[in-house]
Amino acid sequence: MRRSSTRKTGSAVPVNPSSGSSDTYRSASSKAVSKEVERIDNLFYAYADASSGLIDPEGIESFCSDLEVDYTDVRILMLAWKMKAEKQGYFTLEEWRRGLKALHADTISKLKKSLSELEKEVARPTNFSDFYSYSFRYCLTEDKQKCIDIESACELLDLVLGFQFRPQVDKLVEYLKHQRDYKVINMDQWTSFLRFCNEINFPSLDNYDAELAWPLILDNFVEWIREKQS
Repeated sequence: MRRSSTRKTGSAVPVNPSSGSSDTYRSASSKAVSKEVERIDNLFYAYADASSGLIDPEGIESFCSDLEVDYTDVRILMLAWKMKAEKQGYFTLEEWRRGLKALHADTISKLKKSLSELEKEVARPTNFSDFYSYSFRYCLTEDKQKCIDIESACELLDLVLGFQFRPQVDKLVEYLKHQRDYKVINMDQWTSFLRFCNEINFPSLDNYDAELAWPLILDNFVEWIREKQS
């Protein structure tokens, strides 16, 4: 019996059946991300100034109107924090992308729904401390500026602390408007206000110790309250 003259040219390479579906999934996922970014960009340009390429104060006002949120609402400041916006009243495309991608929001409708989750995120203690410090830096609108004026500080305290510590903020704002020793507030004083609200029993102030490392402005504030109480 003659042997077959057919020669083997090589073994068949086994095919992973899941490889094709995995590649298809990655491709579909990449396209979905690309579409999301495209929608986020289109939303940005709907509010951006054509000449500057930025969303400016006028654009933000229009954005807030569509969002049905007042431009002075603390949630707009929370959005700026999420975007890591550097300049008050302006959003760059990069900042806008950063914030909206993190919120998985590529439409106004999705942004509206994401605001309540953003509030919860900011309310977490570690996040709130960062948000609180950011709110001060965001108000530094001039180069090399390190302080904000008393009036602005009072408005900012009411905005970012009022919903958590209303009694303390009301008294602190009253004191800041009453006193004449300070015309501006610096970052150290600003951060001490949050520490005061978190640590000191109010309105008794029975655990406030002036010998500890509190700024003089808070020593004066506590003294002012105790005088009023007596």
